[in-house]
Amino acid sequence: MLSKQEELVLSPYYELYNQVVPKDNLLRQTKELVDFSFILDELKKNYSIDNGRNAIPPIRMFKYLLLKVFYDLSDVDVVERSQYDLSFKYFLDMAPEEPVIDPSSLTKFRRLRIKDMKLLDLLIAKTVEIALEHNLLLGKSIILDATHTSSRYNSKSATQYLQELSKKLRKTIYQYDEKMKESFPSKPDDGSYQEELTYTEQLVSVVEQSPQIAKVPSVKEKLNILKEAVEDSKHNTHFSTDPDARVGHKSEDHSFHGYKTHLALSDERIITAAIITSGEKSDGNYLPDLIDRTKKNGVEIEAVIGDKAYSRKENLIYANKEKLKLVSKLHPLITNGRRKD
Repeated sequence: MLSKQEELVLSPYYELYNQVVPKDNLLRQTKELVDFSFILDELKKNYSIDNGRNAIPPIRMFKYLLLKVFYDLSDVDVVERSQYDLSFKYFLDMAPEEPVIDPSSLTKFRRLRIKDMKLLDLLIAKTVEIALEHNLLLGKSIILDATHTSSRYNSKSATQYLQELSKKLRKTIYQYDEKMKESFPSKPDDGSYQEELTYTEQLVSVVEQSPQIAKVPSVKEKLNILKEAVEDSKHNTHFSTDPDARVGHKSEDHSFHGYKTHLALSDERIITAAIITSGEKSDGNYLPDLIDRTKKNGVEIEAVIGDKAYSRKENLIYANKEKLKLVSKLHPLITNGRRKD
């Protein structure tokens, strides 16, 4: 059940935050700059208002996910660190003495509660809103570009990704005790997911039975990330085979397997819109959508700058219709529909 109102943090120890979390701390600055109530508005439809126990505040759960990204931590490690790191507790709107959540609650939240949320559009819109409030968007031109994002597997299966995580764990362990190699299970030969999963679980078991190694912070973090990957793969989240990735081309002789992130950026290099597609999609197709999304986010546009991929005929017509100046080198195919040498 979702509480109808947010609870205020009341604690006789709250003043500790002013003593130990400096003003230039990233988490303090983020907390004081961003009003995260928009997350509650987006997530409340996924909660009951009058049935069940009170839920952990959705804003706090979302902030846990941000901490995972900021510091590259597993669910277990981000919760553990929030027990003793007062900058984490301050960011999470917790009292210094308040107990932390069970990591399983965070796992459930990211697998179920934020499913189908358009997080990218939501976060970009909020970023632009904050930039406008602080007069950080002064220009009236945007730059269009596309970045190439390799699939999580680079044409690899979940099996191969588990292999990579296992390798990172072993490599870290060897820095402390190379003799551990003798205790590890034999690597599977057939390359099937089930065989790799069994090997990974056996590897995890061996490491956990050696507490003097398992408790080394760098080992522990990689161990927990591997364990999380195993469980996520079983639930087909994050680490499942990637059927939507496609082969795209950065140049005529350089291809990649994955995605493209089509971006609109202000003169100040603030992202104003983004669209993620499979790797084979043409950059020029997304000029109208990027401009429309940028305008929807409250940014005024007079000029659009991009490479020759954006100078297709349809975009020239669109820019003229919208009274925008399109600064883009003409593609060789534009003239009479023929490539000019």
